[in-house]
Amino acid sequence: MNSNNESTQIAEFTAPSVNNESAQDIINILDNRMVALIDLQLTLKHIHWNVVGPNFIGVHEMLDPQVDTIREMTDTIAERIATLGGVPIGTPQSLIERRTWQDYAIGKGLVTEHLAALDKVYNGINKDHRKALDKLAELDPVSEDMLVGQLADLEQFQWFVRAHIESSTGQLSR
Repeated sequence: MNSNNESTQIAEFTAPSVNNESAQDIINILDNRMVALIDLQLTLKHIHWNVVGPNFIGVHEMLDPQVDTIREMTDTIAERIATLGGVPIGTPQSLIERRTWQDYAIGKGLVTEHLAALDKVYNGINKDHRKALDKLAELDPVSEDMLVGQLADLEQFQWFVRAHIESSTGQLSR
């Protein structure tokens, strides 16, 4: 990593027909998404281990498939970074240094507490994925397409979470 916490493109190549400057821009965007998704998968496991109360087992079992899918998303992004000549860095300290959001604050907690907080986490993840898509639309259709597919899954996962905290009138408990 360089001094401003961006991934460094060290290879002397990038994907065919992508220039080095564009590749670095794409790598930086993808690096941010990779950090966010690694953070999300760890947060989901934390919730999985610490959720209690009514509907515990349903939530507990709902989260592991999300973790598995998000782990695959992370791997796909890391491999795209490498394809573009970058270095995907996923060490714990580097993730903390590059993260721009606060850590998840709930330890052991009720289903409704965790899911209301997780809904906010998904709000941030999904919003930032959309921002990344806007930038990638001009830079790299391959990376853009990758994130489009991921966003479809991420939004569905948020819907699963919201189904647990939604009233019959469509209001979310906060």
